Amino acid sequence: MKNIASIFLSISLLFQTFNGVKAGFLCVGDTFLANSSYRQNRDSLFSSLASQVITNRGFYNASLNSVHAVSLCRRGYERQACINCVEKAIRLIKTSCSDKVDSFNWNGDDADQVSCFVRTTNHSTFQKLELGPATRDASNLDIDSSKNMTLFRQEWEATVNRTLADATVNTSASVLKYYGVVNAEFVEFPNVYMMMQCTPDITSGECKRCLEECVTYFRDVSWGKQGGTVGRPSCLFRWDLYSFYGAFANKTRVPAPPRPLIPQAQPISLTSLKELIVRLRNRKKKLVVCSYYFQVSFYDVSVLISFVWLVCTEDDCISDSQFMLRFDLSMVLLATGDFSPENKIGQGGFGSVYKGILPSGEEIAVKRLKRGSGQGGIEFRNEVLLLTRLQHRNLVKLLGFCSEGEEDILIYEHVPNSSLDHFIFNEEKRVLLTWNVRYRIIEGVARGLIYLHEDSQLRIIHRDLKASNILLDAEMNPKVSDFGMARLFNMDQTRGVTRRRVGTFGYMAPEYIKNGRFSAKTDVYSFGVVLLEMITGQSNKNYFESLGLPAYAWKCWVAGEAVRIIDPVLSRTPTNEILRFIHIGLLCVQENVAKRPTMSLVIQWLGSDTIAIPLPTIAAFTMTELHRTDAMDQAKGEAGTLSLNKLSVSELSPR
Repeated sequence: MKNIASIFLSISLLFQTFNGVKAGFLCVGDTFLANSSYRQNRDSLFSSLASQVITNRGFYNASLNSVHAVSLCRRGYERQACINCVEKAIRLIKTSCSDKVDSFNWNGDDADQVSCFVRTTNHSTFQKLELGPATRDASNLDIDSSKNMTLFRQEWEATVNRTLADATVNTSASVLKYYGVVNAEFVEFPNVYMMMQCTPDITSGECKRCLEECVTYFRDVSWGKQGGTVGRPSCLFRWDLYSFYGAFANKTRVPAPPRPLIPQAQPISLTSLKELIVRLRNRKKKLVVCSYYFQVSFYDVSVLISFVWLVCTEDDCISDSQFMLRFDLSMVLLATGDFSPENKIGQGGFGSVYKGILPSGEEIAVKRLKRGSGQGGIEFRNEVLLLTRLQHRNLVKLLGFCSEGEEDILIYEHVPNSSLDHFIFNEEKRVLLTWNVRYRIIEGVARGLIYLHEDSQLRIIHRDLKASNILLDAEMNPKVSDFGMARLFNMDQTRGVTRRRVGTFGYMAPEYIKNGRFSAKTDVYSFGVVLLEMITGQSNKNYFESLGLPAYAWKCWVAGEAVRIIDPVLSRTPTNEILRFIHIGLLCVQENVAKRPTMSLVIQWLGSDTIAIPLPTIAAFTMTELHRTDAMDQAKGEAGTLSLNKLSVSELSPR
């Protein structure tokens, strides 16, 4: 397996070398004298441009006398990589545009894993849409025309529309607000990777127009090529058949029809399949790799891999075709210092979480499941099955797994700011959660749930959404994590019933606790609880004596005293906006399941203060007097967290 991964990586890098597409560079306008004040002023701006971009969170606009300069980096940039990219663009401008008044450079180098933009002019471009001049680069390779080009065109256009929609949604959550990346699985072609970005000083409508002009330019001039880039002064469009710039670390995957199994892949016999199921049920821990096919041709390089993964729980048995990175145990031990206590950053109901560093320098979070834990085995299979197929910027990324001997280990991206509960429920850290930050977190979680419920290839019900399962990256963007309790639905299935309740008491919808019925609306309920916790700055469990936070918020709402539940830290935020969010939260936690909104509707309400929102009905009481004592006794977890069947107990430190 290790050798296969190495060969695959080498071939991928070889392919990128021949197919590399760089971004655009252009010198235009009048010339100036070598000793002119224009050059001196431009060089003066250049001297601090890279550091100013970092200081201003990725975008900087400045002027000195008659010289104007603009620069930005791709969203998600690393500090030093951004600086290096800007400085490289400046050197190129000084060398190739030494005497030109107007120049711009969308500088992208796959080796640098970043893209950036630098422009100089003799007139102000700030808050002005500028479509020209345009630069274009295209791959030297042509698309294989022997395949279904009509289908390719349809899928390519769908990918354009999705990336355009992502890039032009102005949430104001980041300085670099206009940015979208999509990884699309095509039926008869390799995955297509697409990125769009605009300078953040223009409007959303202007950004859309600029990107549409870029796409049209590529269609008209370079259609049929395996990737290309079009750059304009206000925006950039790029697509390719491999992941470039490192831009797809948190990518949105466009749903696509399931790929047919590779004809050459060796089929598994019915007898072998039955034997594997028996082995899996007996051990209840292992992910089974059934078959693969690998072929490399020197002249026609191709890599064909097919894995059949069988995953069984007490409720269902699922098979799926996927590829995923499998780590050697020796590599995991090296990364974590043999699971050194100094590297331990969390303790959960299924095991411990460690911080690790790969030889490449990449930081990872390693979840080591408890040996002999049957439920841990179910969580292991669930996470590997689901997260290999779920890619979204608001979902934690599973990098791979390790399953050797009695060790079952999950390897995730490292998310430096721990989980939401370490901030929102901490008196000192909560002051860092300004209203803008809380808004960004609430909206990000909502978008992650929309992806799970509606936009992914699968329909996923998370079933354990809570503050401790929402991780925060370096910019305080949320990532929903812990999919060990999640359930997979067919796309035409909307609800289910289970004998075993899993999740965390206080976040579980009443119909799920009482009858085992769950649907997307059970996640909506959990989201409503988290939203109300974000408003109050208090944990739901603090309100158990009053039957839970939803019930308490409802009583205050009915009494016209909803402002009482607002966190004092938010005293400078307009009350009307916070009351609107309380309103939305109460709609999510309604007792009547049918009246709870979908997450798509929630995201519309969150983003607009002009849309009419219906009045909420009575909130669901998390506990009744009849169930309270027994349920609380049953749900006491190892760390004091309330959960059913001890399935969700967690104490997390920064990951």
